[in-house]
Order: sequence, then C-alpha cells, then structure tokens
Amino acid sequence: MHIRVSIPAQTLELFDARGMLLASYLVSTAQNGAGERRGSYRTPRGKHLIRAKVGAGATANTVFVKRRPTGEMWTPEFAAVHPGRDWILTRILWLSGREPGKNRLGDVDTMRRFIYIHGSPDTVPMGTPGSIGCIRMRNADIIELFDRVPPYTPVDIVEYRIESGDWAALGTAAMTVRERVFIKEQGVPVEIERDVNDATSRHVVAFGPNGEAIGTGRLLPDGHVGRLAVVKKWRGTGVGAALFERLLQLAREAGMQRLELHAQTPAAGFYARYGFVTQGAEFYEAGLPHITMARAV
Repeated sequence: MHIRVSIPAQTLELFDARGMLLASYLVSTAQNGAGERRGSYRTPRGKHLIRAKVGAGATANTVFVKRRPTGEMWTPEFAAVHPGRDWILTRILWLSGREPGKNRLGDVDTMRRFIYIHGSPDTVPMGTPGSIGCIRMRNADIIELFDRVPPYTPVDIVEYRIESGDWAALGTAAMTVRERVFIKEQGVPVEIERDVNDATSRHVVAFGPNGEAIGTGRLLPDGHVGRLAVVKKWRGTGVGAALFERLLQLAREAGMQRLELHAQTPAAGFYARYGFVTQGAEFYEAGLPHITMARAV
C-alpha cells in the first residue's frame, strides 16, 4: 500500500500493493508552493512515510494543537471568534522524510517541520493550494484514509500530474516524449514507433510542474500495454510507476481481464513488481531485447 500526493493536481491517491487505485481525494497543499526549508511554509517533495497516527476515535471537527485535542470543536461560530488560526482537525498523519539532505535531517527535516496530512474545516476549499505547508483534507476523507493506512505507509509527494485520454487529446504531448526516448535516444525507426494502434488506444501523459510532457504510455483495446517512456531527467522519480498505475486503473475501468506487454528486458523487474510474469523466451523488437509478460487485472 502507498500514497501519492500530486501538488499540480491537488490530489491524494491510495494504491494497493499491486498498484491498483483504492481511493482518490482532493486536497490542499501549501499556498507558497513546494519546498523543504524550515520556515518556508511550503509543502515538501519526495519520498516520505507516515511516522505517526494521531486522533483515532476523535469526533469529527475535534481541534488539535501540537497533536493534542484542545477540548474544542470547530464550528463556523467558534471560528468567527478565533480568526487567523490554522485549523488542524479530526485526524493527523504525521509525515517523516526518507531522503537525507532533501526532506530528512537538518534544515529540511519534514517531521521536525511538523508536516501533516490532516482534517480541515469543510468550508476550506479543496483542489487548490491554501495551506502553510501541510496537506489538508476534508474531515470525512481523512477519517476514511486514517482507518485504511497503517503507520509507515510510504507517501510520495510529487510535482507532476497524470492525464488520460484519447490520441486526439494527448497525441501531441505523447509523441513529444516518444520521439525523445524511443527515436532519438534508443534509435527506433520512426515508421516502427508510430502505428495504427495509437488511434484506438487510451493514452496517459505525465506533465511536470511547468506543464511540460515528461512521460507517456498507452493501453490497447485488447489489453496490451505499451509505449511506456519517461524522459531522462525524470527517471527515478516515480513517474513511470505513476503512469503504469494509471494504465492499470484504465484497464480495470474498461473491464479487462488480462494484460500483456512486451517489456524491454532490462525493465522486466519493474513490471514484475506489479505481478507481471514472464511468458516465453527473449526476442528482439526494433533491434532491442524484449520479453513478453502478462498478469490478470
């Protein structure tokens, strides 16, 4: 089980161990944007985990200060006589960074900055930045999430968003990535890289913080997954996993029973983590070694 928070999309997604989407919520991250420095009032990026869970069994709208219930209950009337308070309500998931020098230890330590996923007044807008660093959620949503995740659940806070759609909507962005990765970097001939399946496939594209296309993939109507690619600068940041998990979600929504793919042999371990099993011997496609892999949806 793991969580992904997208700052550009203002969403929090919960996935099971096989990469299937369990729940998705609108959230509100920092009004000042992304950043790790103490005193920046920004939401930290990178790999985290839930270090502590606070507030089990508390009534919705219970007010917390320094992770302790104050005995107060948030109401519009109560808020009116306490203007300017940063309300932390209902439940707290206290985050800890996992990357020393980036979001752990020193002046960038997420836990020492007291960065939480927490409940907020239902009058607070979601889907738009507004916090002073934490990740705000609706009270009903944080209760549901709190009950589903154990301590030490991984939490990735990212600066990209994933969109899905048809070729008409995403083809230009998808080809920007595919040309850089497959044609220019790997030397795949243009006439092989482009094919008639693009027109009938579902496509996913990852967009970076400035709206630039940084990754893509596609799902054919027969359940074949392909053209998964991430530009070099963004490899190792979880973009490939996010794209693949969106493709798994699309397959389930379409009622597909089985998925198959031709993995470049060095990437077989990535797909194996999602339950894909090797089928048959290695072969060459576009001059590169591949292996067929498959799994049930």
